[in-house]
Amino acid sequence: MKLSLTSGALLCILCLLLVPVAQAASDSVDGSGWSVGVYGGQYYDSEPAGFSQGNATYLNQYLLALTASKTLWRSPTLPLSLELDGMLGQQWGLANLQEMAVAPVLRWSSFPWKQWLQTDLRLGPLGVSYTTEVSALERGSEGRGSRWLNFLMIELAFSRPQQPAQEVFVRLHHRCSVYDLVNNYGANGEDFLAFGYRHRF
Repeated sequence: MKLSLTSGALLCILCLLLVPVAQAASDSVDGSGWSVGVYGGQYYDSEPAGFSQGNATYLNQYLLALTASKTLWRSPTLPLSLELDGMLGQQWGLANLQEMAVAPVLRWSSFPWKQWLQTDLRLGPLGVSYTTEVSALERGSEGRGSRWLNFLMIELAFSRPQQPAQEVFVRLHHRCSVYDLVNNYGANGEDFLAFGYRHRF
C-alpha cells in the first residue's frame, strides 16, 4: 500500500523536527535530561519475545517513528533513572495509520563491559498507545479492535564511552490489551522489532 499525502507529510515533519535538535545537542548526558531520536521497524506475528526465539514471521507492515524522552529522576546511589518516553509514528504496508504513545521508562546504565561499550537497558511495561484507526492486524476473531491499547517497550541502547550522548538502540515496540484488561477482543496487538538512533542533551 502506498503512503497517502498525509502520511508522507508526517514522515517529512518527523525528520525535519529531528535535525535542528540533534545539531544543537552536545556529547554530554549531564545536560537537560532530554533526548530525541528516530527508529524504524517491521511487524512480526508472534508473541513479543518471538523474535528472540527464532519463531517470528515478519509481515509487510512497517513503522517509522520520532521518539523523545525526559529524565524525571536519577538515583543518587545506583545507575538507575526514570524517564518519560513518547513516540509519534507512521505505520504502512498492510495497514496505513498513525500511532502516538507515551510510557514511563526505567533506565539501567551499568554493565560490566561499560568501559568498552556503554550499554543501557530501558524498560517501559505500562504506557498508553493510540492509533488513528484500528489496524486489520489488531482485530480479533469477531473483527473488533481498539485504538487505545497498552504500550510496552523494551530497549537496549549502545554508545561509545567517549560519546555517551549518541546512542544506537534496538527496541521491541508492542501494543497489547494486557491479557484482556484493556479490552477482550481477542487480538494480540502489534509487535515491531525496531532499530534507531538517539541523541541525549
